[in-house]
Amino acid sequence: MLLMTITMFSKLLFGFPFMVVLLGSLLLYINMNMPFFNMHVVVQQVVTGVVPPALVAVPMFMLAANIITAGQAAPRLIRMVKSFLGHIPGGLAITTNASCTLFGAVSGSTQATVAAIGGTMRPMLLEAGYPSSFTLGLIINSSDIAFLIPPSIGFIVYGVVTGTSVGKLFLAGIGPGILIFLMFSIYCYWYSKRNNIGSAEKASWPERVDAVKGAFLVLGFPIIIIGGIYGGYFSPTEAAAISVAYAILLEGLVYRTLSFKSMVDHFLQTGVVTGVVFILVGAGNVLSWLLSFLRIPQTYLPRLFGEDPSRIYVVLIVIAAYFVACMFVDPIVAIYVLSPIFAPYVIQTGVDPILLGVLVTLQCAIGSATPPFGCDIFTAQLIFRRPYLEIIGHTPPFILILLLATALLVTFPQIALFLPNMAAL
Repeated sequence: MLLMTITMFSKLLFGFPFMVVLLGSLLLYINMNMPFFNMHVVVQQVVTGVVPPALVAVPMFMLAANIITAGQAAPRLIRMVKSFLGHIPGGLAITTNASCTLFGAVSGSTQATVAAIGGTMRPMLLEAGYPSSFTLGLIINSSDIAFLIPPSIGFIVYGVVTGTSVGKLFLAGIGPGILIFLMFSIYCYWYSKRNNIGSAEKASWPERVDAVKGAFLVLGFPIIIIGGIYGGYFSPTEAAAISVAYAILLEGLVYRTLSFKSMVDHFLQTGVVTGVVFILVGAGNVLSWLLSFLRIPQTYLPRLFGEDPSRIYVVLIVIAAYFVACMFVDPIVAIYVLSPIFAPYVIQTGVDPILLGVLVTLQCAIGSATPPFGCDIFTAQLIFRRPYLEIIGHTPPFILILLLATALLVTFPQIALFLPNMAAL
């Protein structure tokens, strides 16, 4: 396994696409250490990883996100939030944070949120006097709230891998998402007051009413998705299909930003991204199978956990494992590889599977924005064309806030479990 680890890190450092890093390293290890291995098994495991029906929701939510990212949804949300919050100390930063949270509830995609909200809000933040590194750290980490606020692609993948209810995971992500939004907003308020950074002009009430009217239909996304699932009208997969239909109707017929040609482009773009994501899913399933085949978890985990591990010890180990893993690999791969390994120990200690899903997904979000190889860092680098060190320069305060949110969730699990428990009644 040392050879495969060295190979993976070497390819990451040389800038290979992550699917090449993962699959290439796996095939190299198998060829060198298992010369008589039947490669058909690798193909079978790749296919097994991508066949669960619930994964159909992933490309549909991606398609809806692509449509609304290129349309009027993000500007309308920003205008609405700014009209209420822009005038207070830190108002523009809080507007960015709130817009990322709301857009996450529309798109379910961190990358789409970085592109849509960051592209609009970053120039405003810079003009107001915020340092470039602060704006980048704020946008990246606020966008990670989209990994918790439904419809979350991370929750879909975790639910598929572990057999946990995706609908309950969606509900469980709302409380932690709001908590992180409030914690980020408090930090933005303090930072702006401390550095004497100006705010936007206060909007009049007619302007606010007009802004709410403009964004009202965009807010239909979370209402339809969460309301439909919570009310038992449709499943998460059906909610994904409805979100695509709603996006097409909203941007095509109401806002008239969607032409036939642009719609075809969105379909093609979604197909390309889906292909990459599903290759990662299949490769993650192969790696998980290979680790199990080599009995690595059975060999090392008993020494790590001991004979009778406590609940808090298991939770801390799992949190640390996902956090560190997502600093180096894609969150989807981390979920696919680590979840089957830790599941027996988690079940043994009686940790609530819904709470565990929220904690795991939160660690994936934190790791994605953490150096050295957090995937959202490179997404921001591609979108904003800024140096690596500038992008990561102001991430530590936000990462500390996210770790504090993790501690609060472990201490007060009802923050996540309140809504799913209500739904179960």
